[in-house]
Amino acid sequence: MGEVLKQLKTLRAKNLVMLTLAGIVNAFGVTVFLAPVHLYDSGISGTSMLLGQITPESWTLSVFLLILNVPLFLFGYRRQGARFTFYAIYTVAVYSLFAFLITDVSAIDVSIDSPLAGTDLLLCAIFGGLISGTGSGLAIRFGGAMDGVEVMAVIFAKRAGITVGSFVMAYNVVLYVACGLLLRSWILPLYSIVAYMAALKTVDFIVEGFDRAKCAMIVTVKPDAICAELSSVFETGMTRVEAHGGYSGSAKTIVYFVVNRFQVTKLKELVHEIDPAAYITISEVADVFKANQDSVQL
Repeated sequence: MGEVLKQLKTLRAKNLVMLTLAGIVNAFGVTVFLAPVHLYDSGISGTSMLLGQITPESWTLSVFLLILNVPLFLFGYRRQGARFTFYAIYTVAVYSLFAFLITDVSAIDVSIDSPLAGTDLLLCAIFGGLISGTGSGLAIRFGGAMDGVEVMAVIFAKRAGITVGSFVMAYNVVLYVACGLLLRSWILPLYSIVAYMAALKTVDFIVEGFDRAKCAMIVTVKPDAICAELSSVFETGMTRVEAHGGYSGSAKTIVYFVVNRFQVTKLKELVHEIDPAAYITISEVADVFKANQDSVQL
């Protein structure tokens, strides 16, 4: 109990504000674009939408979101911790509340078609996916989650011998197949896959950044000159790691340097002017974290 209280004391107002926004955005995307034309979100959200359509009217999307998600988050409490569990349940509660307000309280009519995209399934799929993906991405970015399936994936994927992404994908495949069989039509499930892919890419952008940085690892025998030139041109620091050639056994230095994508070509030119034999690898990074600062998008 003491550990739970300790974790709950670390809750941040900024995170709660952003998780509130995440729940609102997700509710808007689902109820205004997807649900009116019977397209389905992924995971528990999509399951709740399907159950809301095939059960009595009193069993709404909002009810199923809470009934299905909260037990899953509580089940994953030991693995994920009290803070994550609180953030996740809070986010889903906000999502459920605003889904109810939009569909049952507000003056927006979402009973027949989308008030913004009409009955155009492609527009509803794309924009519903983009908006709901933005909400899900914000939830993950600020320490919570919008869907209990992701928690189950973390717990059971390894036991099943698959990756977390494969577990989530498998769940969604089963969901969309079930939708097709119950509806006796594959048009809506296929458009739902379009919405899912749009949401998936949007989540990646929100969580990992729109403009990802590039990490350069430079293996060279002229580290002093290279570090001095890179520092002068790009006005930033770098890290040096002493190393030895695996084949030659000669002394070398690895220079670790982070730039944005527009600086990669310039970096390669500068390095090879100084050391034509330098070995450079470029890889992608999402965020750069500095001491006592939030993540910095490059």
